[in-house]
Amino acid sequence: MTRPAPAATVPEVIDIPEELAAAQEKFNKEAGRAFIAALPDLTADFLHRWDLRVTGPSMHGVSALVLPVDRADGTPAVLKLQLRDHESEGEPVALRLWNGDGAVRLLDHDEPTGTMLLERLDATRMLAHRPDVHEGVLVIARLLAHLHTTPAPPGMRHLRDIAAALLERTPRALPRIPDPAARRLVADCAAAVREVADEPGDRLLHWDLHDENVLASDRAPWLAIDPKPLAGDPGFDLWPALANNFDPDDIGWRFDAMTDVLGLDRARARAWTYGRLLQNCLWEIEDGRPLDEADLETARRLRSLTA
Repeated sequence: MTRPAPAATVPEVIDIPEELAAAQEKFNKEAGRAFIAALPDLTADFLHRWDLRVTGPSMHGVSALVLPVDRADGTPAVLKLQLRDHESEGEPVALRLWNGDGAVRLLDHDEPTGTMLLERLDATRMLAHRPDVHEGVLVIARLLAHLHTTPAPPGMRHLRDIAAALLERTPRALPRIPDPAARRLVADCAAAVREVADEPGDRLLHWDLHDENVLASDRAPWLAIDPKPLAGDPGFDLWPALANNFDPDDIGWRFDAMTDVLGLDRARARAWTYGRLLQNCLWEIEDGRPLDEADLETARRLRSLTA
């Protein structure tokens, strides 16, 4: 997801959004500070290397700076600069495999830095701007159904390893949950993941497809952006659309609609959705924050659904 933001100006090069600098400081500490400090020179290098001209203000998400640019032949594009990590390093691999079919098209890529040149979509036409939440959920489900037809390539980070790490961390985290009911709920999520961990799947997952990561374009009604891809079971891709515009009374409809569009086994999809909830809970516990009540309520609502 990208959005315009107030920025700290770097003369004659780019604007570094203050929110991006703060997010890098919060989540990546020294590596984040080094990334922000290097951005002006990094940007200038790629503008020169790929013969690009900046055509508008910078945009950003939590981890990336995005600049609207024109290529030498006048083709509009965006330059995406981000801190390369275990999540972002798979993005160009996935985009190359999807090849613009259901997702933004990759135009160029620098592997050492993770810098990408992408086709420019219409940031003013974001799925999040559509008032019908149910329509948005169905759009996301159809995009996922399309993207999941692609098998994950060798070497892609795998849900098998993520699930094993979650189950290994859970026993240490449970005693740190003060509320007994919440502790039992998190333990139940772990138990569900344990049941399916031996069959983690092999599809190319997006991992973060919510309504702010879906943009319109002239060549397709909607396209996915900003994947944090991994290999695994499609059920692990449902959570963002369940959590988006959170409405506890809508969880059942969304889960039913997505599993129907994707043709998923409901019990397996629910177990892997519990895996996403477990992942969120462990992050909160290990960072010393209280559990997110919306996550807990999502787990409760899923538990009440029939198989």
